[in-house]
Amino acid sequence: MATMKSRVVGSITILTPKGYLTGGEETEELERGIKTLGDEGNKHLIINLSETQHLNSTALGVLISAHSSYVRRGGQMKLAAVDKRIENIFVITKLSLVFDVYPTEEQAIASFSERESV
Repeated sequence: MATMKSRVVGSITILTPKGYLTGGEETEELERGIKTLGDEGNKHLIINLSETQHLNSTALGVLISAHSSYVRRGGQMKLAAVDKRIENIFVITKLSLVFDVYPTEEQAIASFSERESV
């Protein structure tokens, strides 16, 4: 069942997928949401993983692809509120070096304005 939340703060879109991102409907919904934002020209995206209990390689692929797409278009994608187990996956796979990961959504939002004021 589709349960992803989406909201906008200024120029930043925040997607909050819920549950298990294991290649099923939730992962497809996230992928569609990211693609739609890209098609609309969105340049600032935060994926809030606070309500995500698990993700597998399929979901990681979606996140990596989305990150590449944002970088190619001169935008930024950041992750927020990542569960410890999921964070461990990022560290083990060295994806922690690819993604900007913030402890809270608020810190991720603030990081955009810091970058733009430099």
